[in-house]
Parts: sequence; structure tokens; C-alpha cells
Amino acid sequence: QVQLVESGGGLVQPGGSLRLSCLASGSFFGIYVMGWYRQAPGKERELVATITGGGSTNYADSVKGRFTIDRDNAKNTVWLQMNSLRPEDTAVYYCNDAVPGKWAWGQGTQVIVSS
Repeated sequence: QVQLVESGGGLVQPGGSLRLSCLASGSFFGIYVMGWYRQAPGKERELVATITGGGSTNYADSVKGRFTIDRDNAKNTVWLQMNSLRPEDTAVYYCNDAVPGKWAWGQGTQVIVSS
């Protein structure tokens, strides 16, 4: 069972940036398509970005051009660089396999975008 630990969230003003990190335990990390998800208060969890083991990426329309996902397979780590943050980006952010819920969810990392 892969364990996931997210970090890097915080309070940021609109227009600001944050870089989230996700460290995964286990072996063969590079074979998995990884995703960043978010869940805003009162809303369902949504997938915002994915990255294959080879580095191909996809983004939800709501974050395209502002967020960048990348990974280091040797470090079992995936990142989410978030720029031009908006209040509507406020949510708890999680990483997991791109198949949602394949592994147990980590605790997530809270992002609050507010002036």
C-alpha cells in the first residue's frame, strides 16, 4: 500500500504562488500516473492535474496555464506549482494515482487564497 504525504500549503494573497509537494512511499513510483486533486468546502473532490511516469501532463481547464505538475521518480515525489492563485483555488489539495482513490488518501495540504 502506497502512503502519501502532502505539504506546502498555506495562506496566500490572490495572484500569489505556492508549490505543493507529495512524497509517496513504496516501489515502482515511476510506473504510476500521478494526480493532484482538490476539495473545496462543500464541493466534491476534483482532479486538477495529472502526470505520467514519462512526464506527459494534463490539466483541468480551471487551472490550465496557471498550475504546473512535475515529478522526480527517483525521489518518489510529485509537485504542483501554483501561480496566479485565485480565491476559488482555496481547497485542500491531495495527491493520488490518477485513478481516484486507488490508494488511501493522505491528510492533504490546505491552500487558502485570500486578501
